This record gives sequence, structure tokens and C-alpha cells, in this order.
Amino acid sequence: MTDRVFRLRSATDQDLDAVMVLLGPLMEQRRLLERSAEQVSPLLGTGFVAVTGDQVIGFAAIEIYSSKLAEIQCLAVQSEWQQRGIGRELVEHCVEVARREKVLEVMAISARDEFLVSCGFDYSLPGQKRALFIQTRST
Repeated sequence: MTDRVFRLRSATDQDLDAVMVLLGPLMEQRRLLERSAEQVSPLLGTGFVAVTGDQVIGFAAIEIYSSKLAEIQCLAVQSEWQQRGIGRELVEHCVEVARREKVLEVMAISARDEFLVSCGFDYSLPGQKRALFIQTRST
């Protein structure tokens, strides 16, 4: 087994600049929803960062809407750090927060769903519940 070279911890307000640097290229590539620092800042309270040394290499947050629904937001891992279990651990930490808060369902929206399926997410919930969307403006 290889030595683990990263650690996960709860995000803090001091992580905002580093998280924005991490998210920036993914937002530019339209792989993540565009968000300002003002929109990301509130997510730090329920977010986690993956760090190596003092460098933030991953981030995800769980936004709890109600006792019925929460959403994983801003899941990102630097490309050179992917395929090392970081994204999976970020997702697991977010789901654990939802469990602890007794949230019934957690959703995640992604353009690349294979990863989320491998983490246990599915396209429908028991009883065949499905999320449907309508776009109210062009992007």
C-alpha cells in the first residue's frame, strides 16, 4: 500500500482563495457551474478540502436544503491528483454530513456521471423518483 500524501479536513474561511484557484479553471472549461467567491464562501461551512502540504488539491461541499434533500456542490480535484481516491473521500465526507443531519436524500449533478455512479449514486431513487430540469435562460 502506498503512503497517503494528502489529507482531508473541514474547509475554513481562510481556504476561500485557494478553493477559488482550484475551481477557476474548471469553471472556465464549463465543467463546473460558474460561481463567485461570494457564492462559494457560504459553502465552506459544510465543505471539505483535500490538502497536500499547504496546497488545496480538492474541494467539495454539501448544501442541505431540508431534512429531505441535500446536494453535493463544487466537487473538484486538481487533474494531476485525480484517480487517487480524493474525490471519493470528498463525496463520502459530504454524504456522512447528510447522514449525521438525518437528511433523506443527497443529489449530485455532473456532466461526468460515471464517477458518481461508482460512489453509489443512481439515476432514480426507490419508487422511481427522478429529477427533471428546465432551463430558464441561456448560459
